[in-house]
Amino acid sequence: MVWIVQHVSQPLIFGINYVPETTGIAPYTSAMASGLARRGHAVRAIAAHPHYPDWKIAAGYDQWSLRERIDGVDVTRVWHWVPKRPSPLARAFSEVFFGLRQVCTRWGRPTAIVSVSPALLSSALVRLRSLVTNSKTPFVVWVQDLYGLGMSETGQGTGLAARAVRAVEKWLLRSASMVIVIHDRFADRIHGDLGVPRERIAVIRNWTHLAAFPVTDVEAVRAAYGWSDDDVVVVHTGNMGVKQGLHHVVDAGRSAHEKGESVRFVLVGNGAQRDDLVDRINSQPTTTTILPPLDDRAFADILQSADVLLVNELPGVAEMCVPSKLTSYFASGRPVLAATDELGITAQEVRNAEAGLTVPPGDATALLEGAKALVGDRDEARRLGENGKRYKETVLEETFAIDRFASLLADLTAAAAGKQSATPETMIKIGREP
Repeated sequence: MVWIVQHVSQPLIFGINYVPETTGIAPYTSAMASGLARRGHAVRAIAAHPHYPDWKIAAGYDQWSLRERIDGVDVTRVWHWVPKRPSPLARAFSEVFFGLRQVCTRWGRPTAIVSVSPALLSSALVRLRSLVTNSKTPFVVWVQDLYGLGMSETGQGTGLAARAVRAVEKWLLRSASMVIVIHDRFADRIHGDLGVPRERIAVIRNWTHLAAFPVTDVEAVRAAYGWSDDDVVVVHTGNMGVKQGLHHVVDAGRSAHEKGESVRFVLVGNGAQRDDLVDRINSQPTTTTILPPLDDRAFADILQSADVLLVNELPGVAEMCVPSKLTSYFASGRPVLAATDELGITAQEVRNAEAGLTVPPGDATALLEGAKALVGDRDEARRLGENGKRYKETVLEETFAIDRFASLLADLTAAAAGKQSATPETMIKIGREP
């Protein structure tokens, strides 16, 4: 028989978040995996049971391990401890637990390994095992948030803990074959602060994970939520955590109530700070309300029925992340109000898209006035919304992102294959020898 070498791409993706989670990084990890599968890759993923942003494992997902086939991807779910109150120490323990489950799961023979950060500590454990058992396999870290920077910007880690996290992040990223980041500012930070060579950093932007928005009956949706035509409705979606600083939005609603302003602030989603926000809302009158997470159709409807879409960040948060909600906001065609550091990534993104305006974070009065300013000129609001849609369609485009990811994996796999001998998994029989 004659054998020829055929390198079958078998990427293995490690990520703590995966569908059916609908917020945070889960939609991107899942869409990337299924997109690679549609392009002919034999994709596997090792993920946690769905638990975010509720910080509770979803009903039906309490098995020690579970295998699923989701959109062409073989997904192995592993149970790990999920803290009810995700303090820094609890989250660290949870990530280590998850990382150990990933390390102890069978990997097979992947042609490339992709680890999504967060979670940083589990990614580091995966990297340690890969150096022992898969040292010649390309190892890619896909950075959605900068961990060490996030701890310092939110004040959640100081002293020895912060230095330890920074050291782990630096080692992980410098040891990787390739680091993929979601923004140019992340690339600058990783190169300048952590010493990762430029040639091993690639930028692939996130995209809106929703299908094309359906036509929405705005009047019906607003009526269903009890919003009048005169109400200025400001909607914030996604995680309710420390870095969002949403207590300032509750305060803005309180200011609107005291002034008799018809400005409603609506927080949609869940997260570690939700109960605290409910207590704050119930303590004094405010125009701020909370809605639970919505399905895709209801989510699209509420975005398109709002007057303003809000990104709110804790004062001091500037470089640690690019809010994933922006991609969906831009797709909705509504103007964006960003309460954030003027020099930070979020503000830069809104300016680049010319899709809204920014106000200082932590300032309830500025937040209220910014919302009123955006709706004060309906023609300008419409223009900003259209700019956001155009930016989404030209810069934040899913097909381009997945094609770029596939190309990078192909290059890394081909380079690694050139240094290795063929294995039975990469050889096929083509016929008898003459």
